[in-house]
Amino acid sequence: MITAIVLIHAVADSIPETAQAIADIEGVSEVYSCAGDVDLIALVRVHTHEDLADLIPGKISRVEGVIDTDTHIAFRSYSTADTESAFALGADE
Repeated sequence: MITAIVLIHAVADSIPETAQAIADIEGVSEVYSCAGDVDLIALVRVHTHEDLADLIPGKISRVEGVIDTDTHIAFRSYSTADTESAFALGADE
């Protein structure tokens, strides 16, 4: 399984709709809106590099509201932490 982190610049007025459209694409496991240099971060998991080549320029980059993407391919995972629980820390306060 190939994991890629896709940094996405999006049109500010359409970030929620753009994020949901990207999240609905097969192969995209998660999409986060965030502060900083990019508007969205998508985690992509596919079986082959060809799938990745089809997914990023062929689907994600063509979603309405996407301005630019920057893709980083992960080599190894060093954490098995539950990502969802990490983002929920302090949410009850």
